[in-house]
Parts: sequence; C-alpha cells; structure tokens
Amino acid sequence: MRVSVATAYLPPEELAPIARRSDELGYHAMALSDHVINLETLDTKYPYTETGARRWEPFTPWVDPWVAIASLAAVTERLRFFTNVFILPMRNPLMVAKAVGTAAVLSGDRVSLGIGMGWCEEEFDLTGGTFAKRGARADEALEILEAVWSGGWVEHHGAHFDLPRLEMTPAPTARIPILVGGVSDAALTRAARHDGWISDLMTIDEAGEARVKLDHLREQQGASGDFQMVVSLSDAWTVDHFKRAEDLGVTDLLTMPWSYYGGFRLSLAEKLAGLDRFAEEVLQHIDASE
Repeated sequence: MRVSVATAYLPPEELAPIARRSDELGYHAMALSDHVINLETLDTKYPYTETGARRWEPFTPWVDPWVAIASLAAVTERLRFFTNVFILPMRNPLMVAKAVGTAAVLSGDRVSLGIGMGWCEEEFDLTGGTFAKRGARADEALEILEAVWSGGWVEHHGAHFDLPRLEMTPAPTARIPILVGGVSDAALTRAARHDGWISDLMTIDEAGEARVKLDHLREQQGASGDFQMVVSLSDAWTVDHFKRAEDLGVTDLLTMPWSYYGGFRLSLAEKLAGLDRFAEEVLQHIDASE
C-alpha cells in the first residue's frame, strides 16, 4: 500500500516544507484540493456531512491546485501529485489540458488528475461553468484531454464541445492517469472506466465493499490494467489495520500522517515530526511503491 499526504485546509506556507519532507521520507504522493471561491451563504446543500454544513470555516485557504503542484514539483524529486478533487466540468477542457499538461511536463510526469463533478451550483454560476449535465460534459472533456495530451493533431465534434483541428505543445511524455472521486453510483461507474477511484472518509469494511463493486463495474465495462483505489480510512491507525485494508483491495492510503499523533491543529514543526514518526512506525512496514 502506498501512502499519499492530504493537504486540504493547510496554510499555503506549509505546503513546500511538507512536500520536501514527504519526498525525503518516501511518501508516494501529495494531494491538492480544489475550490475557487467559498460563498458566505448557499442554497446548495453540502453533500458530505449529515447536516449539510461545510467541513471548513470561512477564510480557510484554498490554493489553485495546479499552480501549487508546479511550485511543489520544483522543490521535490520523486513525490507525485494529484488533485482531490479538481472540479472538471466547471472548466473549459482546453484550459484544463494546458494547465495539467504543463504541470506534467515541468514535474517530469509526476502528476495524476483526480476529478469530481462538483456539488456547489453557485460556484459553477459565478465562474462561468454549466452545472446541468455536468457528468456528460466531464466525460466528453476527458476524451478531449486524452486526445490533446497525445501530442498530435486532433479535432473533436461532440454534444458539448466542438473543436477544429488543433495541437497543444508541450505534451506530456507519459500518460496522465485519471482518478475519479465521488460516492454515487455514477461516480463509481465513471471511475471504473479510468485509472482509479478516490474515496471520501470510510471504514475498512466499507472500502472492501467498494472494491468489490468497482471490480464488478470494471468487469462489466471490459476495463483492464492497474486500478488505484485511493482511500481515507476512519478506523485504521496500526500497521495491521492498514494491511487488512490492503488485503481488501486498497492500493493507496490518503491521510494526514501527523493527525495520528496530536490531531489536525498542529504547528508546522509538529506536522513534520508526525510525518517522520508515521514513516518510521507505519510507512516502512506497508509501503509497496517499489
């Protein structure tokens, strides 16, 4: 099982030190989250809590993930980066292809694109996106991304996007994996068509059930090859716990390693010490990245 470091809600000035230490210690990847704006009041209900209340307070920092990834790649050598998750249908696919493709080139192909469909209709409205049919728009956008990143002349004529013959240079020299987040049946089905799934917080048993469902969906759709299952676990904190999750099909753990040793509201020094301790006590016993 590989281990990736979650960075949601962290102060921007802590990202580079945490990335450097994660790189030195052998963590697999770092995940960057995405929201453009945070509205004071919402009509849309936040779907990931029972009450609909958001998990963050006003004025919590949300960096642009691709600007951050390019910056962090410059101060690391091996660490990979992915988004958890990037709201794809809120953006123009050509602009996404340029940002993600450039990050891939500058990082030496150390990026994956983790996407979500988005839940906040007001954010779509204010940024010029189209909330309706966002799943279909995202599926078509993914076709465009894959084509543009191939490095040759491409054109596309679809239900939502119509593109003349064009090319985008520089192109990545390796394929950019596509990971899909979300807990709905549609999200799982979409993930099964691509390279991996990113979970919300769940138990080990729930992760095992999700793996069975994902494998069935992949079989139905004729998918083959490696498939990542990136999971945040709510009931795992020992080596045995993590190994049990791996036995059930979890390939990647996404976590804030310092949280096991004092929670989330820690100083940077305490977070770095937590990275060190988790690497010694857990990472070296479960890592399967080599």
